Amino acid sequence: MSIELSSAERDRYARHLVLPEIGEEGQRKLKNARVVVVGLGGLGSPAALYLAAAGVGTLGLVDDEVVELSNLQRQVIHFSSSQGMPKVRSAEARLREVNPHVQVEGMQVRLRAVNALDLLKKYDVVIDASDNLETRYLINDACALLGLPDVYGSVVGFEGHVSVFDARKGPCYRCLYPRPPEPGSIRTCSEAGVLGVLPGMVGTLQAAEALKLVLGVGESLIGRVVLVDALGARFDEMRLQKDQECPLCGTRPSIRALIDYEAFCSHKGGTTNLMGSVFSEISVQHLKQRLEKGESILLLDVREPYEYRVANLSGHLIPLGQLADRAEELDRSREIVVYCHHGSRSAFAVQFLKNQGFERVLNLTGGIDAWSREVDPSLPRY
Repeated sequence: MSIELSSAERDRYARHLVLPEIGEEGQRKLKNARVVVVGLGGLGSPAALYLAAAGVGTLGLVDDEVVELSNLQRQVIHFSSSQGMPKVRSAEARLREVNPHVQVEGMQVRLRAVNALDLLKKYDVVIDASDNLETRYLINDACALLGLPDVYGSVVGFEGHVSVFDARKGPCYRCLYPRPPEPGSIRTCSEAGVLGVLPGMVGTLQAAEALKLVLGVGESLIGRVVLVDALGARFDEMRLQKDQECPLCGTRPSIRALIDYEAFCSHKGGTTNLMGSVFSEISVQHLKQRLEKGESILLLDVREPYEYRVANLSGHLIPLGQLADRAEELDRSREIVVYCHHGSRSAFAVQFLKNQGFERVLNLTGGIDAWSREVDPSLPRY
């Protein structure tokens, strides 16, 4: 690689240069890299800051909104004095202060089907820091058509997801969520709230994935989703497989161009959770009544073995991280109720099972903790 580091850059990146996985060759890869961040809100703020600090040579920024006071609780790239400014201009100024060696390319536009391919094709890695389904599907499809990795993140409340979708090497976003949920059924951060530090946790994980992709080191999240539970201080992992019937990246793809994503995401879907998963729920009281009637319900526990030992409902234990490999242990003819500690991991498991063709799957609202509080107080809580 012909690009060289200046003496000032050597001083700035000294802690990188001593890492065997990076060194001078890796730092020159970063300097030569082009990464674009779509969305300069809670996720894009930490992602852009850390990518700039790390020395990514060219950093693209895409956003069409302005800074509002309610943003500042979590969108740490912007200052109080930035209120009313376009987020792109605010972020550009901050990033140039963070690292003057980085070339910042601000684009004050909304990513749409008519411009997505032209905007994204100039970059090596795309960070999806968007906050709506239309843009998530658009970024996924554009990246698949362009042969680019899509570093995905989402947050709401106390929960977050992180993954890397790369249709060349593994599943895409459509393999995880084939159909968008019913319009209005997903609460946004403004409706449901979000813990201010949670986007920082998820956004920095996105930045780490982008850096690994540029450097060609470590194990990427292609084919895996990390679930962040800030309230329970837990990180869980779910493995994903490419859907061979996926219309975008499957064996017989039918999507060969970008579509009208507003129309696509406005179709009727189903009941959804805050993260966009399509599933149905059952309360602990309703489950108790059905079990007392002797109904044949398979309880699936997707927690870890150590949690199962603390308290359980005598369910069939398959930790979430093993579900992709062990799903065939489950009887497709029976109704399945999935539970975890509070309901986050089980919601993800329900979505996965539905994608695998399981039709009668329900998520236990509130998880085993709700069962302890509302049904059986003798069951230990943790």
